[in-house]
Amino acid sequence: MKQEPNAASVALIHKDKVLLIQRARAPYRLLWTLPGGRREAGETAEECAAREVQEEVGLRCYGLRPIVTRQLDSASGSWTLAVFATEAMEGEIAVSDEIADWRWVTAAEAAGMRTTERLNDVLERAFRLFDRR
Repeated sequence: MKQEPNAASVALIHKDKVLLIQRARAPYRLLWTLPGGRREAGETAEECAAREVQEEVGLRCYGLRPIVTRQLDSASGSWTLAVFATEAMEGEIAVSDEIADWRWVTAAEAAGMRTTERLNDVLERAFRLFDRR
């Protein structure tokens, strides 16, 4: 039986770049990844993804398209993560204290960074979704 996602993240695509954040806290402290987080009671995975992006980086995002759902395990628990992608966003970046750093990067630049597991595969799917590869 497939597990319902209890976390979500978003690949925010702008031209040939994606927004990556560097986590300030465990379990992924100092790893580069997509903005996202845990799903709250009563919200869909898509609503969670949009809320987390706004909370973590201050952007409002729309038109989320599903990329993949993955099982993740860390010292703090097990997660079923729904990953979305979009080019539709607005606002100015204003990061929360959960974020150590942020950058717009190409897929090639991301490949050389210390990222969460299998992020390059996720980014490849996101860029392909918008014909960016």
